[in-house]
Amino acid sequence: MATKQLNTSVDKALYDRLDRLATRTGRSRSHYASEFIERGLNDLEDHYLLKDALEEFHASDEDSIAHEDVDWDSLGR
Repeated sequence: MATKQLNTSVDKALYDRLDRLATRTGRSRSHYASEFIERGLNDLEDHYLLKDALEEFHASDEDSIAHEDVDWDSLGR
């Protein structure tokens, strides 16, 4: 996988926590920073895509279906 470098600053307490985790597990600080960015980005994308979809739904004036009225067994078939 091609990679690009990203430089950022964090406060000392966060840096120290990251350093302790890296030392304890034998992985690099960069490994955990990259993992954290990926997980956080996934969460943020989900949040904002859902927020936008909900706003779009509310603006559409479409009818909703109550959760208990959904035939869950027929979905995906």
